[in-house]
Amino acid sequence: MKRFFSELIDHTRTAEGPPPDRLWIFLRWALRGALPAVLIGLAISVSVGVTEVLSAQIIGWLIDLAQSSGPADLIARHWHQLLLAMGFFLLLRPALMGAGAAVNALTLNPNLYPLVLSRLNRHTLGQSLSFFDDDFAGRIAQKQQQTARAITEAVSETVNTLGLAVTAIVGAIAVMAGVNLWLGVVMLVWLGGYVVLIRTYMPRIRGGSTARAAARAIVTGQVVDTITNIATVKLFSHGEGEDRATSEALGGYRQAAIRFGTASASFRFWLMTLSGGLPVLLVGGSLLLWTRGAASAGEIATAGMIATRLAQMSGWVSMTAMGIVANFGEIEDGMRTLSPPHRITDASHATPAAAPARGQVDFEEVRFGYGRTRAALDGFTLRVRPGERVALVGRSGAGKTTAVSLLLRLYDVEGGRILLDGADIRDLTQDSLRAQIGVVRQETAMFNRSALENIRYGRPDATIEEVEEAARRAEAHDFILGLRDFKGREGYAAHLGERGVKLSGGQRQRIALARVILKNAPVLVLDEATSALDSEVEAAIQDTLDTVMEGKTVIAIAHRLSTIARMDRIVVLDGGRIVEEGGHTQLLRRGGLYAGFWNRQSGGFIDLAAE
Repeated sequence: MKRFFSELIDHTRTAEGPPPDRLWIFLRWALRGALPAVLIGLAISVSVGVTEVLSAQIIGWLIDLAQSSGPADLIARHWHQLLLAMGFFLLLRPALMGAGAAVNALTLNPNLYPLVLSRLNRHTLGQSLSFFDDDFAGRIAQKQQQTARAITEAVSETVNTLGLAVTAIVGAIAVMAGVNLWLGVVMLVWLGGYVVLIRTYMPRIRGGSTARAAARAIVTGQVVDTITNIATVKLFSHGEGEDRATSEALGGYRQAAIRFGTASASFRFWLMTLSGGLPVLLVGGSLLLWTRGAASAGEIATAGMIATRLAQMSGWVSMTAMGIVANFGEIEDGMRTLSPPHRITDASHATPAAAPARGQVDFEEVRFGYGRTRAALDGFTLRVRPGERVALVGRSGAGKTTAVSLLLRLYDVEGGRILLDGADIRDLTQDSLRAQIGVVRQETAMFNRSALENIRYGRPDATIEEVEEAARRAEAHDFILGLRDFKGREGYAAHLGERGVKLSGGQRQRIALARVILKNAPVLVLDEATSALDSEVEAAIQDTLDTVMEGKTVIAIAHRLSTIARMDRIVVLDGGRIVEEGGHTQLLRRGGLYAGFWNRQSGGFIDLAAE
């Protein structure tokens, strides 16, 4: 039984296409594959609603039966009917309620959340860097979890509450109309008031929930941003300023929560007033009919039970409906952040890049400006031949990092094109393109996972021996063996902390070098790959770097003399254009921008400060 209910939904099933930006279509996308389980849950819920009405009828029927039979004849003449009533209350009703609980506890809650969250996360992972550049990381993560939770709760409550309630109310109207048409009319009038109340307040509650969710996301983004940069906060003694910023965000959340609370409190007041009137109307009406001989004692009991149960249920259902509508508000808030289509996608005709690539890279009249008028690269044309080592040199903002980001297709060019072995990179699948390029950035990316997992990120199928060999070549093996985390894990099993905070800058760069050594891609991008290494460690791994670069196409962003000296060609950028190109000696003789940088060298670095 447990296995049957828990496997009604395949929580690993993927959804086709991007998430839509309209609520009901978005819900259909998020829940695709789960509909059969939802329908089973609804069917059980409707059955439970039927038993609610039947329970009142059976009790009223038993009272009338007892009155008409007398004490001596009740059991003797009607034992089989009493057994059927017992079977209903002891077997059928508990079985249906238990099945409903199983659908909720084993089918919907455990499976819908991972199903929806995995779909949202998969779509988010496919977004371009510009998507993440425009938002807080913490806010994006919070929106994913908020939306998945809200959908899970909305579906679960709809299945387990509304199906039961609608069936019970419709059944109650039919039963009351069967007793007397006017009692049915009373029920319809009460239901009409109930619907008017819901239609009046639900839009306010939905809007208030959307605003509250947005304000909560701002608070989460602020807090995560502060914690992520806690070292900077402490270095600049700016704790009070961050606390004020958080307090301001919390103030916005408080105001949104008060507006939401005002609408919900008003709704509850009028709901309780309306619910309290139902027993008075139904029981009072049935008693009036009894005094005129138009209703039996059993029918009075049935009316009383139905009125009391519906009064209780209406409060419960309305609170649930308010929660569902509030969840819809949170879903709509999450949709605005998470549903934008991918800006960078594989073309329908895209093919995998040839592996291994020969390594020829061509930039042809490339223009890119991050959506701004002023271009970071403008008419940038460069050919890097297979196996050639090219250094990109220039002031900050000259376009060096932009060029390699475009090569990796983290952004798409706004003009011109980039080729890998003669193929436009937009005609290649993104994963196959990036599989041919190894990258070591100045800002190294570390996961809060083990040293082994961080290095193996370069090639997930690598053996432990291959990982250790890569670490040795990157001069990282010895310090890794000395690692120990707070859980007592040591060496390659030790976790490195969020963003590798437990390591020095040089240690993080050596882990990153080990990762790219393990990947062994034919094109190598070095973005100040040795900038965080001290001279002794750098000298120790330079021979390794030479070996790693051997036979590879290398594009190095550099201003360290030891890196530039190992390049075959130096390309000088200024204002997004190539202004000089050639060998080191050749450029010095020209006396241009590169010579100016070189003449101001200091401590093994050329001075790239603006003149």
